[in-house]
Amino acid sequence: MQRRHILGAGLALGGQAMLPALAQPANTTFIWSGFPAGGLGDQVTRPLLEQLRGKLPQNLVYDTKPGAGGRIAAEFVKRSSPDGGHIFQTPSSVMVLQPHVFKKLPYDTLADFTPIVGLCAFSTVLTAGPGLPADVRQVADLLRWAKANPSAANIGNPSSGSGMHLASMLLAKQSGAPLNPIPYKGGAPLLTDLLGGQIPVSINVISEVLPHIRSGKLRALAVLSPTRSKALPEVPTMIEQGHKDLAYSEWLGWFGPAQMAPNRVATIQAAVQEALASNAMNEALAKIGLEPMRQTSAQFAALVRQDHAYWAQVVKTTGFQPED
Repeated sequence: MQRRHILGAGLALGGQAMLPALAQPANTTFIWSGFPAGGLGDQVTRPLLEQLRGKLPQNLVYDTKPGAGGRIAAEFVKRSSPDGGHIFQTPSSVMVLQPHVFKKLPYDTLADFTPIVGLCAFSTVLTAGPGLPADVRQVADLLRWAKANPSAANIGNPSSGSGMHLASMLLAKQSGAPLNPIPYKGGAPLLTDLLGGQIPVSINVISEVLPHIRSGKLRALAVLSPTRSKALPEVPTMIEQGHKDLAYSEWLGWFGPAQMAPNRVATIQAAVQEALASNAMNEALAKIGLEPMRQTSAQFAALVRQDHAYWAQVVKTTGFQPED
């Protein structure tokens, strides 16, 4: 069952029974997530829509079209009218990494979409669990341990072809350490094995491991963002520890179809930026280790192109073989 979250000027409705009547009202914008309900996108979008109440002339409807790693929702929005009635909400990997790890996509992420606004940025974290000796506190310690214990030197990541998978491959290749990347089917089973000691170290989205790092069950060796995370200010970056190529942030953003009207883009972007500046949004994002993005639509579009080029180079360097 899919779930809709609807907010607008004086409107707050929900429920699957209302779907046929709300197929495409003229004053409604649908925001589609390509992932199941309950994930990171929901945690951001629910409070954001509350802050956007009454700030746009149209009602906002949040719903999901999960499957194929976000590609179903992406193709749907790509084929929609450029009037902006449908918006694709997505993590960065769908737009900037998937073009390099899949041989065929039914769209061009740079040509077939209009970047509207970045919502928030978040770090990924090189995280040690109880399966790694307690004296491993930095990246250099991990690499020494891996070289001394090659049969045990597994490094987990939440899915094959993800940014975290590619980052673990790049760390192994550039350091010469025998780190063996182990892709999981999602962050939840990876976290379970990390906490249980079945895998010694992994790269995780910050929101998934932050409570366990704060409680002391896990320890952060490095963040992979270009600068330190506000959620873990005491944890050095990979750059600070001598790995300058392992510097990227992931983000969540909104995209419309190609040729979306500039005035519609500007109106939505301005309203979202105002909402992101609110105390309520800052508190909601900080609680899960996310940081609001402060960019114009043009700056967001430039970031998309920059990250697209970054991952192209990483895929080439690691030798990762694109999937069908």
